[in-house]
Formats: sequence, C-alpha cells, structure tokens
Amino acid sequence: MTSGKDLESKAQYAAKIKIEKIRSWKEYCNITTAANPWNEIYKLAAGKRRHHSLFTSLRKPDGSLTTDMDETVTLMLEHFTPEDNALDDSEFHKQIRAQSQGAVNTPDDREFTLAEIRDVVESMNSKKAPEEDGITGEIFKQAFETFPKYITATYNGCLGKGVFPKRWKRAKLIPIVKPGKEQSQEVTKFRPIRLLNIEGKILEKLLITRINYWAYSTIFLNNNQCGFTPQRSTIDAAMAVKNTVDEGLNAAEVIILESLDIQTAFDAAWWPNILKSLQDCGCRKNLFYLVNSYLNQRSAILSTNSIKKERIISRGCPQGSCCGLGLWNIQYNSLLKLNYAKQTKAIAFADDLILVTRGKTVVEAENFTNRVK
Repeated sequence: MTSGKDLESKAQYAAKIKIEKIRSWKEYCNITTAANPWNEIYKLAAGKRRHHSLFTSLRKPDGSLTTDMDETVTLMLEHFTPEDNALDDSEFHKQIRAQSQGAVNTPDDREFTLAEIRDVVESMNSKKAPEEDGITGEIFKQAFETFPKYITATYNGCLGKGVFPKRWKRAKLIPIVKPGKEQSQEVTKFRPIRLLNIEGKILEKLLITRINYWAYSTIFLNNNQCGFTPQRSTIDAAMAVKNTVDEGLNAAEVIILESLDIQTAFDAAWWPNILKSLQDCGCRKNLFYLVNSYLNQRSAILSTNSIKKERIISRGCPQGSCCGLGLWNIQYNSLLKLNYAKQTKAIAFADDLILVTRGKTVVEAENFTNRVK
C-alpha cells in the first residue's frame, strides 16, 4: 500500500520531469532554425553540439522580469554597452572632456611598413571565429600574400587620414554564462565575448604597438602596473605587495591593505580620459587621431534566431580587441600617478588595485588610509 509520503515524492519527481521537459524544449526552440530544424537534432543525438547560452527571462533594474525575447535582448545589450552621458559630468570630468578634444600638435609618426604589417598578419590566430563578414584569419593571410602592397597602402591611408573605417568598428556579442550562474535571473550572469572584424583587429594591433612604444619610451606608464605589461605578471604584483609589507613589518609598523575591484571595469573605461592620457604621453598626432576615430561611433550587435539589435557604444575597452588592453593601461595610469602620501603605495594588475598603507600605530595607519579615500 502506497503511503502519503511516497505519493508526495512521486508528485515532486513528476513536477521536476515536467520542468526539465519545458526547459529542454525552450532550449531546442532557441537553437534550431526554421530552414533546417533537423540539423540540431542530429547534432544533439550525435553529441556533436557545443553548449550555448539560453536566453531566458532576466531581472530588470526595477526588479520585474523581462516578458519576451525582445525585452531580454534589449536589457542584455544595454548592460553590455553602458552609455557615457555628458550630462552626468562633474566639473572635473567636464574639464577632462574638454581637454581631450583639444588639438594635438606633435609630429606625425612614420607610415606602417610592409614587413611590420606582415608580422601582425602572421601573428593572427587563423582559427578565431569571424565577424559578420565571414572573413577568417586564414582567408586574410592568403589575401595579404596576393595583394601585400595594396593592403599596406590601405592601412597607411587610414593612418594618414586618421580614419578607422566604420565597418571595422562593429562587434558581434556572444553572451557566455559564468560558471555556477546558470540558474540566475540576473543579467550579470553573462560575460560577453566580442567578435571583431579581422581587418580591423590588424589595424588595432598596428596602432597599439606604436602607442605602447611611445608610452614606454617616454616612461609615461607607472611601473606599479603589472597587468598587460611586457615581462610583468601577477608574480611581480604579488612580490611588490610582499616587499612593501615586509618593509613595514621590519620597521614595526602597522600595515593596512585595501583592495579595489572596479565592477565591469573594461566596459566602463572612459574615452575622454584615454584621449587625455594619450595627449599627456606625447602620442604622435596621426596615432592620436586614429585612436579618436577608433573610439567614435563604435557599435555592438546582439542577435538570436529571430531578433537582431544594434546599439552605439560610447565607452569601454572592448574585451577581445587588440587595442583594449593597451588603452586600458593608458587610462588607468592616471590612478596610479595620483599624489599618494609616502606611507601609501598603489600596486595594480589590470583593473585590480591594492593600496598598501603603513603607519606607526593603528590610528595613524587608519588616518593615512582615510586620506587616500
């Protein structure tokens, strides 16, 4: 005779099966196409299909949930591409924005050489997924071998006129669910991968190589930045913190460590500060105006089988781009160059910052720390 507890367990089991059936059906509807619905069935049965993110209802800023796919895609795109609104500027930000738009009078840098472009082309990963135009690294490498002088002239034309072609500034967003966040309804559970045009990535790499040369040759970048820096790593950052702490302990001082982690740091990078920092490091005029063009009228595309949305980007260093990491260091450098008290040392790895403050007593160390804030 079946007990009430057994019936309850059976009902819970049946409810779980129903939920999983509905979830599986939604996933299939999201991945299949009307043109060839059997293709995905074959891949699923043969175990040949990679896992893709399933777009479901997400929580909006007001606490309610999105009600359809169009609303979900819009919310995701807005989250991935935060807007830079000049109306929100403080007086300090207004000053930086105005300075970033000033004329640059430094000499032009020399043209890209054919050998320089060849090195960059050969360094590109041939297996990277292409953007909307479908041109892969392998295709472009073959094109360069056929028309090396024409392609070299094209890139030098961009450098000479300070123009980064608009079609090379479109990014296709691929949302990836962060591990352990599969059941979350927060839009932050996604990490976007940006697929960029291969021709644009090559121009980016040519550009950031030249910019890094001027930044390092003028000793503009702070030595306490250990991320995305030649011959520096997390070990250097950890050793810098250790050495500073050891000095304090040997002097019988109190040590306070503060960690600063900027939320969605790369998406929040402020373009006027990047341009102002390039001016400060004496960036060559044609390189500066090419970066200015690169940061102007960028766009991001997010699409499903039935919906495609595009949005203009007005801030951020695109992750997955060749320029993004270098430009991040350029603009983050201003934080490392602040006039800290001698008792405080700032050490960074990419967007992670540690402030090490020393004092003779707990109260003194706390006071020095509060001054930094």
